[in-house]
Amino acid sequence: MKFLLDRIREFRVIFGFLLGLLFAPSIAVGSNLQFHEVASTVMINSLQTESQSSFLRKLYTQLFFVPVWVDEDDISSFSKELFNLIKRDKSLSSDTKLHTDAISLEQMATKIYANSSSTIYQKVELEFKISQLYKGYADYTLYGSINWGAFNARLHNLKARSLNAAWITHRPYWSPISMIESSAMGGSLKESFDRAVPKEYGYKRLHKVLVKYLNIQRDGGWSPLHIKGSMKKGKAYNSVPALRERLRITGDYVDCGTSEGKVYDKCLRDALKKFQKRNGLIANGVLRRDTKKALNITVEKRVEKIRLNLDRIKWLNQRGDNRHIMINIPAFTLFFEHNKKLIQQMRVIVGKKKNPTPIFSNTVKTIVLNPKWNIPKSIVQKEMIPKLMRNSNAMARKGIEIRDGWGKNAKIVNPKNIEWGAYRYSKTVPFHFAQVSGARNALGKVKFLFPNKFAVYMHDTPNKKLFNRNVRAFSHGCIRLGKPRELLKTFASFNDNVNYKSAQKRLKGKKRQFFGLNNKVPVDVVYLTAYVDYDGVMQFRNDIYGYDKMQLKSYRKW
Repeated sequence: MKFLLDRIREFRVIFGFLLGLLFAPSIAVGSNLQFHEVASTVMINSLQTESQSSFLRKLYTQLFFVPVWVDEDDISSFSKELFNLIKRDKSLSSDTKLHTDAISLEQMATKIYANSSSTIYQKVELEFKISQLYKGYADYTLYGSINWGAFNARLHNLKARSLNAAWITHRPYWSPISMIESSAMGGSLKESFDRAVPKEYGYKRLHKVLVKYLNIQRDGGWSPLHIKGSMKKGKAYNSVPALRERLRITGDYVDCGTSEGKVYDKCLRDALKKFQKRNGLIANGVLRRDTKKALNITVEKRVEKIRLNLDRIKWLNQRGDNRHIMINIPAFTLFFEHNKKLIQQMRVIVGKKKNPTPIFSNTVKTIVLNPKWNIPKSIVQKEMIPKLMRNSNAMARKGIEIRDGWGKNAKIVNPKNIEWGAYRYSKTVPFHFAQVSGARNALGKVKFLFPNKFAVYMHDTPNKKLFNRNVRAFSHGCIRLGKPRELLKTFASFNDNVNYKSAQKRLKGKKRQFFGLNNKVPVDVVYLTAYVDYDGVMQFRNDIYGYDKMQLKSYRKW
């Protein structure tokens, strides 16, 4: 035991020496080291009653009980960096507890070090208080305000209504303790915070927009519009100036050099189209109810939505791969990027509200031409069996075979001979329902597999008309692609074993073909109701699954 204590003391001396050089280069190292030695002893004694799982106990055990924020004659450079980071953080208003605590502790430090009779116990107490402030700000920055435990409990409760919703999170790489360790080695707290900022999903662009909307909020936001009926181009309306000003505030309206009277002119109509497009509405310049509703969402609600989505990005899979597919459910859109640049974009159809597409990450590993649809038990029981109970030929009409098992030698059964009512609510269904390859197949002609526990994948569909809809939530959970052959062509461009011309010939028939990809591509299914697109345009989307509302119920206030 004595040997172990000596080793700990030795490490503390070495670490204290390093911190002395980092934090107080102008102070005599010997004096600073002696202060750290005494302060460490006080800290060890003070933390004896702290739980092993407490942040202070974990932090200082990791740092060998060397003070981080205080020195003998002044607070350390790290403290000054922390105070400046919090005070200059434009996402924090001055009335937040983090901001007011930073001001209060800075003033406390000034008093302690201005008083020559201040004790080391006061300085250690200040050390602990600044650590708690740092913990709060690091949590705010790294983890955000979503209570994921409460949200997952709400998702679980949906199962009582037969809604199998799922959201898989990826814990941020950095933690408050690992950041302070990195800072100690690198000498800068700010650099550690900068490194911890998410690099994917347009986080930095969205954070800039947050600051813009906070400035709009500080300037009074925008007034509600009271517009009755619609507007026709070229006609004059008393509400036109208010509409123009509303669109000017958010940058949708740009002066066209024309007269700005009461006429609903082309310039204002184009501005309204721009607003509609970036809010996921039909961009026709017509003031319908959904457009009026979007225009009257307050700036406070917009700020709230932006913050919520910034916090979601913090818990997404930060991959850093050259190629990356992102499917944003509320936008009903697939984005394919290469080296952070968008190379392909297409409309998709996602799960209905009662069959929500899960939020998760995986990797596209296989492409299937002329796929067969192996129908899952849930769909068989909810949709297929009720139809068979009414009409035994219902499956044959859709090209769906029913076999007496899943094995290779399973035989086709005659649905007329089965008492289907016995399997409507049973735990198991001993029959294999499969739709054969062909024009009627629900998966269309191409399927992209990224193995996952949800049995979700991307695929073609014979029903192309639904892609013309603005809101495209129609599937059982899988992602239907608007341009599956174009996506196949993209994959063929960097996978030598996928020949696009040969694939086109194969697709004219019904024979299946599997391509195991040499160059696999990560895919992330995300749920972002506020994001900045690749052209730098702020986008808002409706909360189709109600996840915004659920997460905001237990959203943390700082």
